[in-house]
Amino acid sequence: MDLPYGLTMRGLLKKDEKILLLRRPLKCRTNPGCWELPGGKVDSGEFFDEALVRELKEEINLDITIGKLIGAVQEDFSHKRTVVIIMEVKSESYDVKISDEHIDWMWASLDEFKDLKLSSSLISLLEEKNYKL
Repeated sequence: MDLPYGLTMRGLLKKDEKILLLRRPLKCRTNPGCWELPGGKVDSGEFFDEALVRELKEEINLDITIGKLIGAVQEDFSHKRTVVIIMEVKSESYDVKISDEHIDWMWASLDEFKDLKLSSSLISLLEEKNYKL
């Protein structure tokens, strides 16, 4: 049986050359306890840019503007496949307040990524961009 596809949007937000990461709860079905870029699923009938703005408002309580495309990767799980589109985002404020969807957050440099358990989509993006962990 073919697995269904979903679409997820992620935002790459930088502050002082560090990137905002959120940590998933340990009980998540996908990427438990991993660090990921903020974002989430695109709802049926929703434009992907509107989904990204909505998800970042929900997850980190920031209003963002969307910049350029960073990349797109595919995550394969036992129950679904997900296409993840990663966009550069900017915000006037960096007063991050995470929702209860995540258990922690941090600003991290690419060098600091080496010491973190990252989500499969973030690892794929880094590999696509030839960044070696």
